[in-house]
Amino acid sequence: MSNDHIVSSVGAIGLIGGAKIEPAEITALLPLVTDIVAADGGADHLLAAGLTPAAVIGDLDSITDRARAAFHDRTYHIAEQETTDFEKALTRIGASCVLALGFTGGRMDHALAVLNVLARHRTRPVVLLDGSDASFVVPQVPVSLILPHRTRISLMPLADTVVTATGLRWPLDRAQMHPAGMTSASNAVSEEQVTISADGPLLVTLPRAHLAQALKAVVPG
Repeated sequence: MSNDHIVSSVGAIGLIGGAKIEPAEITALLPLVTDIVAADGGADHLLAAGLTPAAVIGDLDSITDRARAAFHDRTYHIAEQETTDFEKALTRIGASCVLALGFTGGRMDHALAVLNVLARHRTRPVVLLDGSDASFVVPQVPVSLILPHRTRISLMPLADTVVTATGLRWPLDRAQMHPAGMTSASNAVSEEQVTISADGPLLVTLPRAHLAQALKAVVPG
């Protein structure tokens, strides 16, 4: 792992943000990860859940004094303001996959900033979670998903990208997609196997019940 990494693991790491999270969402994450990291105010969610993060990373403008005191020995202040707390934490984690929870909902500008980070760090294996969805950016190799018939699946470009997708109700064949142009929200699975390839950052969103398929997509093998 890089020397720039504050936390490293051969397994998956959970990254908790400050957006609203139900306690059960954190509990459901625990069996899937080897460690948990808080991005700034996400530390308060972990404190409330009685959990101790491996690290708290961010510019520390959102964490409460209580959480700051509780985790003072594992807090890393990144003072620069050119990046978000999500990016500060993500780029300092080395792991087979990062499961990011608590970064959607709440303020729209925060959610859009998270998508911007995912687009620019396409090679990092990240699954973005919330109470209903699991989202990931298609890596630079085609992905194959095994999903039940009629499963909701959305393909949303985060920049210019050419997409081919099979096994869908509305398949795509080298479709030119762009955030301000063609998208494929609320598509649906029509065959047992779905294949997707994209030459640019394409966000795929599935129901959270199919998290295992999202993980297989970003961590082949």
